[in-house]
Amino acid sequence: MARVLVHPPIPTCHMFPATPRIPEMIKTPKIVSGTYLRIFGPIYAIKSDEQSAGLTDDVKEQHVAFEEYKEVPQIKACLYQAIQGINRGIFGVPSEKKSEIEKLVKLLEARNPTPHPTDNFEKVGGCWKLIYSTITILGSKRTKLGLRDFITLGTFFQNIYIDKGKAVNVIEFNARGLQMLNGKLTVEASFKISSKSRVDITYETSSIIPDKLMNVFQKNYEVLLSIFNPEGWLEISYVDEAIRIGRDDKGNIFILERSEQDA
Repeated sequence: MARVLVHPPIPTCHMFPATPRIPEMIKTPKIVSGTYLRIFGPIYAIKSDEQSAGLTDDVKEQHVAFEEYKEVPQIKACLYQAIQGINRGIFGVPSEKKSEIEKLVKLLEARNPTPHPTDNFEKVGGCWKLIYSTITILGSKRTKLGLRDFITLGTFFQNIYIDKGKAVNVIEFNARGLQMLNGKLTVEASFKISSKSRVDITYETSSIIPDKLMNVFQKNYEVLLSIFNPEGWLEISYVDEAIRIGRDDKGNIFILERSEQDA
């Protein structure tokens, strides 16, 4: 019986050359069970269905099991690559891409260096910038808010003031139809610690500046607020010096990176 050795695909996120991708289904020729290949350092174990009758020269769908990620920088590198070009996920993400991102999120959560973040709240405080969320603005909501034509959604900042027990979300907008008018929605909320990893959030107030931008959103202000109102609970599932991940009571995931800018 002929043995066929194939190289597993090298992941595109090769900022760290020895980083394999998440296990996935790919097409590859049949491999004799127990065959191992050493490529650029790591050893990849390649499964085989040699036990199934009739090994032929045809190519069949196989599971290629790669050694699991072990280093946080490697996972982060692939996460950043996965979220490139999707505008924070606000206007929807293909299900395959969404699944890939969630797998990487779970890998990070399993390596959380701060398992009790509310006991180490200094790591949570400060300014953060949203880089991915499963909250989406689709269909009639996007049309009503003008986000299909002349309104552009800008940067989303979150300021956490530990001493005040307050979180302030700042969402920037640009209205191309109003002489490139720039403005922002500010949503203020208070929070209380409810567990070693969870906070309860209560909406307090919101505002839009300048008034011209408020005039644009006024008719559908409740729609806008329903998207960006943070009220509920938030589980802080990962936090380090650079990235914070949270999951809320509505099943959403939020990924934020630390920002030097106080919004």
